[in-house]
Amino acid sequence: MNSETQEQHGGGFGRPERFLAGLDGELAGKLIAAAADVVLIVDEDGVIQDMAFGSEELQGHGYQGWLGKPWQDTVTVESQPKVLEMLRTMREGTASVRWRHVNHPTADGADLPLSYSLVPFRRSEGAPPADADPRRHAVAFGRDLRSQVTLQQRLVSAQVSMERDYWRLRHVETRYRLLFQQSSEAVLIMNAETERLEEANPAAYKLLGDRPRRSNWQLSESLQEASRADVQDLFARLRTNGRADPVNVRLLEHDQPVQLVASMFRQENASHFLVRLTPPELSAESADARGSQLMRIMEMAPDGFVITDLEGRIIAANRTFLDLAQLPNEEMARGELIDRWLGRAGVDLSVLLSNLRQHGVVRLYATRLRGDYGSTAEVEISAVSVVSGDAPCLGFTIRDIGRRLEGEAKLGKDLPRSAGQMTDLVGRVPLRDIVRETTDLIEQLCIEAALELTNDNRVSAAEMLGLSRQSLYVKLRRFGIGDLGSDAPNS
Repeated sequence: MNSETQEQHGGGFGRPERFLAGLDGELAGKLIAAAADVVLIVDEDGVIQDMAFGSEELQGHGYQGWLGKPWQDTVTVESQPKVLEMLRTMREGTASVRWRHVNHPTADGADLPLSYSLVPFRRSEGAPPADADPRRHAVAFGRDLRSQVTLQQRLVSAQVSMERDYWRLRHVETRYRLLFQQSSEAVLIMNAETERLEEANPAAYKLLGDRPRRSNWQLSESLQEASRADVQDLFARLRTNGRADPVNVRLLEHDQPVQLVASMFRQENASHFLVRLTPPELSAESADARGSQLMRIMEMAPDGFVITDLEGRIIAANRTFLDLAQLPNEEMARGELIDRWLGRAGVDLSVLLSNLRQHGVVRLYATRLRGDYGSTAEVEISAVSVVSGDAPCLGFTIRDIGRRLEGEAKLGKDLPRSAGQMTDLVGRVPLRDIVRETTDLIEQLCIEAALELTNDNRVSAAEMLGLSRQSLYVKLRRFGIGDLGSDAPNS
């Protein structure tokens, strides 16, 4: 076969009449079925007259129900224009071997994606069989795209994840820059190998003067002779052990001692020193001021704050906790077990103490707080164990979440969003209600997460969830998510 013949047939067989003429119907059907995953024979009106599947897996999904139906009625709304366009070209005799992505809805809610190419055919000359349909027909070859769609979904998820990580890093860098520039302590970042300055904050230039602005400046150039050896020894311990105790040094510009604290970290395959310079008395005063300020903040905090001994007996409590417990003053609470006000006496405190001994911290433990005069409040408790120092203790923050639960109730969802909180409903709510409402809640959360990941692109969200657009819009209406507007497809 020469090149001219190949051009005439567009890359197809050069002489099909020589090798394929005279094939009987059964053999031709086997050849066509083997050429694709799904094969449909449609008439000029688009009605499916016959069909075949290339795999047993597709045969077991009940797609035989398509037989005798218009082809466009077996596909999703957004795929119908593609099917109608292929049928139009078949009737006009302008059909070409062009593959079109078409989705078929299925009983389980997930779409079956296929890529179709429509090939019209005519009968050879001669008398047709007695039962032959005289109308024009075409063969629709369908390729299964589920593996490609899965890869596309993974690619979209990976791209969204990368973009999310990128912006998270940008936010972290912005916060780091702000903290670095606004810090009242002199902070230096130095190369661990050459001890050359890489970056310094405004407080460092204020303390050390203009010397650090010089090219190839080293910290030893701004230290008195007696302090240089101490700093070199500190840097050597950092390189060897990764940590070193603070040292007091004296600067050339100031005779006042300065405390030098250094740590080592790695970034971009290089080691760096993070150096902080603080006058010792200012550091102590700052620590006292921070402690006093922290106590004032805790006393005025909108969340309850309680300090207990290791057995759970109250040492101190803030005003908010006293209000929740309906106590007139702190003296009424001192020495009492915090278990006295917790919802499940003998259970909550035991669980909290057990987790604090094992992990040192508890987060968002859901329970109730009872007041001395009978009031109750839904609360979340976070706790920490501080066993170092002369007086080991436990710290509890107690947050009233009653208003939050009322806000969520308007959505018809009064179930908690964690397994720990869910178990708290046992005995108060029937099991069938917990299971039904939890299923609805999980479905709603998954849809909201998909919309967030795709920036509210509902086509992409439907593909990510494995739903058709119709199914997604039904669920959006059911849960009242978003503004459907005019872009919602007709049900």
